[in-house]
Amino acid sequence: MKKVLVFLTVGIALSGCAKKPENIEPTPISNQTYSSFSCKQLTAEKLKNTQALDNLSAAQNQAASSDAWGVFLLGLPISSMSGNDKEAAISIAKGNIQAIDRVRVAKGCA
Repeated sequence: MKKVLVFLTVGIALSGCAKKPENIEPTPISNQTYSSFSCKQLTAEKLKNTQALDNLSAAQNQAASSDAWGVFLLGLPISSMSGNDKEAAISIAKGNIQAIDRVRVAKGCA
């Protein structure tokens, strides 16, 4: 019975851990958001979103690592509980990049 309780507790704690950035799905963003942008503006916007995604991913990797240690040492996903999880922002940045790429293809941007 004690083993079952331990495994159940660990399973619940791990379910609240921060995800690795590569495991976060993009939020669907409408092409309409960027349809009025020129090719030059799309390139600049993609660069801005890519840089933001890189920064957010670094923070998310740190949060995931901290959560793993927190669960191991305390049984709690500390980063996720303290608001350091960047999952939503990463998902939006990925969605923006996908939308920008679709609009760039539709406009024939190089």
